[in-house]
Amino acid sequence: MNLTIHTSALPHDDPDASLVFYRDVLGFEVRSDVGQGRMRWITVGPQGQPDTSILLAPPAADPGITEAERRTIAEMMAKGTYGWILLATPDLDAVFDKVRAADAEVVQEPTEQPYGIRDCAFRDPAGNLIRIQQLR
Repeated sequence: MNLTIHTSALPHDDPDASLVFYRDVLGFEVRSDVGQGRMRWITVGPQGQPDTSILLAPPAADPGITEAERRTIAEMMAKGTYGWILLATPDLDAVFDKVRAADAEVVQEPTEQPYGIRDCAFRDPAGNLIRIQQLR
């Protein structure tokens, strides 16, 4: 098989705040922005990597989700346990400084992990955990 990772999805509860975080803070390009109000599906991705994207989507837009499930999703997002993604950079300290300067919630400062990577962690405006690893 010849498979690639094309798009991963993360929930958002404030499309404008998510757009600012992913576009202005992380430097991703906006590939599409469809819908209106809070019901927007925004596709972003790293510049120069057109085949890899993140879809920022309303978390409970699926009509098959029950009200109880919507409440659970909202609770998990508020705790920061619903969505997460791993990113990588050759300059972890510069990225950390830029994201921290944008007032993102710092979960962990750059740390050498016992399993051999150096990384840090933030929460995006929706509470999603964003771990960023140092490329070696």
